[in-house]
Amino acid sequence: MSPDAGQAAASPDAAPTAAGQQRVRVTAPRTAPASADPYTVSRELDEQTEVGELFIGSLIRSQLRLALVVTGGFLLILLGVPVLLAFLPVIATLTLFTVPAPWILLGVGVYPLVIICGALYVRSADRNEQRFLDLVDDA
Repeated sequence: MSPDAGQAAASPDAAPTAAGQQRVRVTAPRTAPASADPYTVSRELDEQTEVGELFIGSLIRSQLRLALVVTGGFLLILLGVPVLLAFLPVIATLTLFTVPAPWILLGVGVYPLVIICGALYVRSADRNEQRFLDLVDDA
């Protein structure tokens, strides 16, 4: 067996070229990890790190702020009806089918207000949660 044949058998990466010489691939060991685990917000949430707690706390604060704003607006409008009646006593004397106008305002007018405030709250809360999910999915 010739020395060239022994080298070809010993080196599996060796490939003969057209001139009869052999090409050998030389590799070195890796000095750095192949792929570092990328930073993700979802990983921070899963591992319950301080960063994950910060993101969750931010979502909770935004939802609480929204609830306080909607509740404050609702109470402001609801308490505005008696103030309006106090400053405009003419409204208190009006009747509609023998029902006093203040009763109509408080009895019938409050329900659309509750529905509107609830719809605005749900829409804004969904938007807050969607922003949070976009933040978690993007990173």
